[in-house]
Amino acid sequence: MSKKLITNGTIVTASEVYEGDVLIEGGKVSAIGKNLAREGAEVIDAKNHYLFPGGIDPHTHLEMPFGGTVTKDDFETGTIAAAFGGTTTIIDFCLTEKGKPLKEAIDVWHNKSKDKAVVDYSFHLMIGEINEEVLSQLPEVIEEEGITSFKVFMAYKDVFQADDETLYQTLIAAKELGALVMVHAENGDVIHYLTKKALEEGKTDPIFHALTRPPEAEGEATGRAAQLTHMADSQLYVVHVSCNEAVEKISEARRKGAEVYGETCPQYLVLDQSYMEKPDFEGAKYVWSPPLRDKSNQELLWRALKNGELQTIGSDQCSFDFKGQKDLGRGDFTKIPNGGPIIEDRFSLLYSEGVAKGRISLQKFVEVTSTNTARLFGLAPEKGTIAVGSDADIVIFNPDASRTISAKTHHMAVDYSAFEGMEVEGEIVSVLSRGDFIVKNKELTAVPGRGEFLKRKKFNTSERSEERFTVM
Repeated sequence: MSKKLITNGTIVTASEVYEGDVLIEGGKVSAIGKNLAREGAEVIDAKNHYLFPGGIDPHTHLEMPFGGTVTKDDFETGTIAAAFGGTTTIIDFCLTEKGKPLKEAIDVWHNKSKDKAVVDYSFHLMIGEINEEVLSQLPEVIEEEGITSFKVFMAYKDVFQADDETLYQTLIAAKELGALVMVHAENGDVIHYLTKKALEEGKTDPIFHALTRPPEAEGEATGRAAQLTHMADSQLYVVHVSCNEAVEKISEARRKGAEVYGETCPQYLVLDQSYMEKPDFEGAKYVWSPPLRDKSNQELLWRALKNGELQTIGSDQCSFDFKGQKDLGRGDFTKIPNGGPIIEDRFSLLYSEGVAKGRISLQKFVEVTSTNTARLFGLAPEKGTIAVGSDADIVIFNPDASRTISAKTHHMAVDYSAFEGMEVEGEIVSVLSRGDFIVKNKELTAVPGRGEFLKRKKFNTSERSEERFTVM
């Protein structure tokens, strides 16, 4: 953690854009100003470059078992890819098993990540059932592990799906304990019926993954979760919002005073349902849930980000090889492992398609890729901004360069890119995490295991500014 001075950069936060120097000592930002003293510091000239707060990805699935296989990227390859992609903190999902202690599941995830991560990380905890035994364990999960967000699936019937009573009781418990409830909002019962019917009719190609998971099923589940949140006077975070039907339900709930937040992902902003119609089973590369939607949803999602109806961007990183994993679903789309390789390109795509194309401002870019996530998930003020006293998680970004996304050059372990051949404006040059270079001049400098597990603060209304989260 040597002393560093980043000079001549343009500092971007969720509220400001200004030129200045950043002094880093002891892993923290110790001063911001002009012509700061250089004695004893490594000087990094960031002229004509932006300095962004390190990205925070609130939605990853590393080394996760699913559909008889395991995601290709683990906490080493996944976090290396995250680092190259300007992300310095991730929050992964810890899956639980019914009837087993929650601590047992958390220990499994600690073991998966031990000595592997190059960026800082934390966990969300899946809640698959609620009973007295589970409820009695939640205070310890929050106090000792610092895990202050719980995930409830409304889909994947007979696998992850929980019933409405479980969701409602989780919301009530979260309100009392100071946690944020996250939902995968799709109507799993209806989807189960539609998929069974499609297979009976011989409809087996990847496109039927989308056609059996219509946007109405996402909108209905989002609205139901929002209503239950309102009833419980609790707080809700809807993951991977893909369509206008869901955005409308979130906006309606927020207008009525419900504490409901929404996340979308870059894949829904730049890809559409037609990718799943690619021949020779290529469409399987784009199978994830919720599925890709009609192209008309893209600008609606961008607008929702711009005006504050959606607050964050996750990757929903969940990578499976096309050959050897995705092809488990040849002849039966329900057996295609759900998920895609997104973690490395989340930050770049948001800048290129958002800022460079005039859809969102630089400040909004920082807000949705970092700051809002830090606030919602108990990581502020240490993470999510460039300010005196905050962790020196900083991305040095060249807006004048460009690159082409390709599996040939990405750092994920997976054998394809969901954005193959896409040109993006802007390039990440160097990335610092707690004052240390983890990527320097586009070369990895971090050692696996340097990433720290973050115990997060409780969800606290007083931590948030109403102004920052108000729908415009």
